[in-house]
Amino acid sequence: MLRCFIVDDEPPAINLLTQYINETPFLQLIGSATDPTQALNEIKSLEIDILFLDIQMPKITGFELIEILKPKCSVIMTTAFTEYAISGYEYQVSDYLVKPIRYERFLKAVTKVLNEFPKVASNIKANEDEFLFVKTEHRGKFKKIEYSDIKYVEGLQNYIRIYLKSQDNAVVTYIRIGEILEKLPLNKFVRVHKSYIVALDEIEALDGNEIFLKTLSRIPAGGVYKSELLEKFKDSFIIGNQKKGGLK
Repeated sequence: MLRCFIVDDEPPAINLLTQYINETPFLQLIGSATDPTQALNEIKSLEIDILFLDIQMPKITGFELIEILKPKCSVIMTTAFTEYAISGYEYQVSDYLVKPIRYERFLKAVTKVLNEFPKVASNIKANEDEFLFVKTEHRGKFKKIEYSDIKYVEGLQNYIRIYLKSQDNAVVTYIRIGEILEKLPLNKFVRVHKSYIVALDEIEALDGNEIFLKTLSRIPAGGVYKSELLEKFKDSFIIGNQKKGGLK
């Protein structure tokens, strides 16, 4: 478990991060503070792995707190102001979350920190299930679905369709797309659109705002989700010099 501490002068922000931490199996909240000066002594007396730190606070800013503490733990900055991002990386913070914070983005940030703790990460991986059970349209019936069998998930208001490699008909279950995303392993799936989650190994090609799957299906990609998809594959792109008249 990674031990977390939150410093934010806004109680609603602390409440949201507390909820996210409680929903994440490898995180444990060991304390929080709305007053940065009060947080100084608490942080010094605790063993912390991740410090969630707001920037704009009375008396002391988040960056000033870093300078005073010189924390040995990972720091994830949280703020409503995007202009602080460059400054955040100058302080060598692990990540920078812009409010309002989505759970998917939060999970990406803490997973990055998790990878800095190989022993904890290996224990989490060893305990991960390779399947989930979803409630079907038939009363009292739950269907076991292997992660490796999922092609993609389509969100439709209050329910989703899960398209499988092993059958033609999609499995329908009454859960929101954001909730199913929390159950799926991040190294195997990515949300590419507000209504779609795709298995990474099913992606055959990217063309503008469309994703082509191995099954000849095509689904849209858009907005911030497209950026997250490209981030997943950033190390795999080979971009050559293009010349007029085609390749020679």
